[in-house]
Amino acid sequence: MRIWDIHVKNLCRQHLLGEHNELHAMWSIITKDLKGFCNHPETKRWRGKLKALYKKHEEIINEMERRGYNHKSCLDKKKARGKSFQDYKWQSVKKQKELLKKRCKFCKV
Repeated sequence: MRIWDIHVKNLCRQHLLGEHNELHAMWSIITKDLKGFCNHPETKRWRGKLKALYKKHEEIINEMERRGYNHKSCLDKKKARGKSFQDYKWQSVKKQKELLKKRCKFCKV
């Protein structure tokens, strides 16, 4: 479970759509207080920052639509509370780009 701190325009199709799925999972875990993955470091990183997570979702949607994908899985904006920015990175953006570059030859990092 991971949400990159890399701009979504740099993600390949697989990673963009994967991040969208991960974000929805994260949203559900936090907003529904689900037990699965509740102690995962990535979940903890987004607790209290649903406004930032909502904003990230909007960025992903915009990129998906720019690429011609149809988006039909909206988030409840009323639940978007807390900090409006993510102030904690699990690794520096530079290291995240290096990691993604090793994993994927299609991402533009």
